[in-house]
Amino acid sequence: MMKTIAVANQKGGVGKTTSTLALASAVANKGYNVCLVDLDPQGSLTLSLGLNPDTLEKTVYNILINELTVDEVALKIGNLTLLPANIDLSAAEIELLNEIGRESILSDILKTISNRFDFVFIDNPPSLNLLTINSLVAADGVIIPIETKFLGLRGISLLLSTIDKVRKKLNRNLEIIGIIPTMSDNTVMSREVLDELKSNVDNITVYKPVKRTVKVVESSVAYKSIVDFKPSSDIAQAYKNIAEDLLKWQKNRA
Repeated sequence: MMKTIAVANQKGGVGKTTSTLALASAVANKGYNVCLVDLDPQGSLTLSLGLNPDTLEKTVYNILINELTVDEVALKIGNLTLLPANIDLSAAEIELLNEIGRESILSDILKTISNRFDFVFIDNPPSLNLLTINSLVAADGVIIPIETKFLGLRGISLLLSTIDKVRKKLNRNLEIIGIIPTMSDNTVMSREVLDELKSNVDNITVYKPVKRTVKVVESSVAYKSIVDFKPSSDIAQAYKNIAEDLLKWQKNRA
């Protein structure tokens, strides 16, 4: 059964796109059918896979407004399938405001491909807007990347509160799979932030920190996930370990 995972945090620059692509690639490399949904109008995930968002005429925006089907938009890139995004997506929230069941539009769309994929990974915008709510309603689980700086902790309570409200009112099956501390280093600040994070979240898995490294930037320039660009690196192994947990989670949720 297909499982949908939203990678979310309303703060930008915390490694959402890097984490989304790394986890999706690690799972796909295990032989699973994986679909990526770029739900950020900035198109960072689309760009990370070597596409120029500005030149795309068919994107997830066209699917959300019921203009095109998934098959008409989906792009096969290596062993991944991508529903790309560009700035057009920024208009979707306004256009969907008056739609009946506007929070469940993405969920209804993904149900049409549930027999074709094992996993869907959704890269979300840096905000708690209607697009992110759609992602949470469509998702079975949420992964939360948090930068290991004090500013990274700001807003985590708001995000957890939003997830809880979605769970109570719109998606009772939504589960927080875990938190990924990102861009970690050996500074006192990183260690203190990690300790505070662990002490302030109850019953939520906090994964081992993903270290800060220039390899992530290099992988972006190469238009590859970090697990494909430097598969033997510490950061690639960190994401592979989390991916293994996702596969176990999928089996437990079957």
